[in-house]
Amino acid sequence: MNNNILTRLQQGLQNSPFMVTIRNASKKTGGSSRNNPKNPRPKHRGWKVQDGHHVSAGTILATQRTTRFHPGLNVGFGKNGTLFAMEHGKVYVTCEKIDPNWDHTWVQRCYAGREGQTIYKKFFNVVPEPQHQRFKLIDEV
Repeated sequence: MNNNILTRLQQGLQNSPFMVTIRNASKKTGGSSRNNPKNPRPKHRGWKVQDGHHVSAGTILATQRTTRFHPGLNVGFGKNGTLFAMEHGKVYVTCEKIDPNWDHTWVQRCYAGREGQTIYKKFFNVVPEPQHQRFKLIDEV
C-alpha cells in the first residue's frame, strides 16, 4: 500500500511543474539556558551575624573575598578569609584605627595615597559570657 502511494506521488511530481522537497530537522531545537556561565550563581558573601547577637563557638560571622573585616577578640580567620567565633559569647563589631607597616609592599599597594590619613577598619569581636560562680573550692591537690 505504501508503494502504491509512493508511485502515485512520483508520477504526479513528474507531470507537475513544481518540485516538492521534504526537509527534516538537522538539529534539535535548543532551549534557552538560565544558568549560563557568564552569570554564575551568587556567593552570598558579607555579614552573617549582626552586632549584639549571641553566637556559639564555630559560628561563621562573615565571609569575604578580600580582607574587608578583620578578626578581633576570640575570632578566627580562615584560609579563604572567613571570620568565625572561637568561643561562645556576644558579637561586637567595632571600627578601630589601624597603623599599617608601610615597609611592606602590599601595604603600599593597598593604601597608596593614604600615607598621612588615619585608616579605620571593621573588627569582629566575640566577648565571652561571664561564667557562673556556683562551684566552691573544697580542697587543693
